[in-house]
Amino acid sequence: MVKHNNVVPNGHFKKHWQNYVKTWFNQPARKTRRRIARQKKAVKIFPRPTAGPLRPIVQCQTLKYNMKSRAGRGFTLEELKSAGIPKKLAPTVGIVVDHRRKNRSLEGLQANVQRLKTYKAKLVIFPRRARKAGDSAPEELATATQVQGPYMPIAREKPSVELVKVTDEMKSFKAYATLRVERMNKRQVGARLKKAAEAEKEEKK
Repeated sequence: MVKHNNVVPNGHFKKHWQNYVKTWFNQPARKTRRRIARQKKAVKIFPRPTAGPLRPIVQCQTLKYNMKSRAGRGFTLEELKSAGIPKKLAPTVGIVVDHRRKNRSLEGLQANVQRLKTYKAKLVIFPRRARKAGDSAPEELATATQVQGPYMPIAREKPSVELVKVTDEMKSFKAYATLRVERMNKRQVGARLKKAAEAEKEEKK
């Protein structure tokens, strides 16, 4: 028997708990359905890549994530102009255009222009009607295949760690004490300059 003046246990177990259980039995069928839908879409959009149109490389927003790269909404008009692709032609050859985006850095602009040039070099254009200028040759069309999966994926570079041997100088270095001294030096800059100026004035007298 339990000690002290406790409530006598009387469990309330008649709440039809099976009505509130969520099952996941349809998950394998959903997986199959999604795969079939992907295959149908690939056939429908042939010969275009299954992953959709080409997108630019942009930096993530906010201070927390801005070191990471991701796929953006579309290429800027400046990037298209630098790559020599007319803005009206771009959507017809699988390049997304975002007229609102601006290029904030030269590195980002150059990276996306290079991405466009690489895409343009690999591009095979299937003619819809009679062959016109810009369409690929019949030999290229015969050997062309549909690109499965992500096309020109964004490679995220992993930071490399350099290993060094710990020296006696490193062992003897007192980081905390050095930080305290430097912090004090920074705090005393104004007072020391004032003191030096006063001393210089006294010497002139």
